[in-house]
Amino acid sequence: QVQLAESGGGLVQAGNSLRLSCAASGPTFSSAVMGWFRQAPGKEREFLAHINWSGGNTYYKDSVEGRFTVSRDNAKNTMFLQMNSLKPQDTAVYYCAIAYCSGAGCYETYPKVSDYHYWGQGTHVTVSS
Repeated sequence: QVQLAESGGGLVQAGNSLRLSCAASGPTFSSAVMGWFRQAPGKEREFLAHINWSGGNTYYKDSVEGRFTVSRDNAKNTMFLQMNSLKPQDTAVYYCAIAYCSGAGCYETYPKVSDYHYWGQGTHVTVSS
């Protein structure tokens, strides 16, 4: 099965930026959507963004669109999340996940936790005020 590993988290001051990475290893895949989620203490895991692995189409949660950017490097099997203008309320554990899809289904939206088949272990992001 595919394994996902997030990196790039840390402590950052409000207003600054961070770039998270999600490296995929294991069986190769092409028809998939890879997503970013986060979970703050005491809250449910929430969707942030996803990207179609082959076509590069992206989809964002309204509240982060324009501030967060998801991208991928197919050759390195790595997805990224560029986060700008960070706020203390962005403090959370950030997770990447993969949802296998096929054909036109890969161009639908996948905002639910239950849409995804495998998850990484998460990386902590703390934004200080």
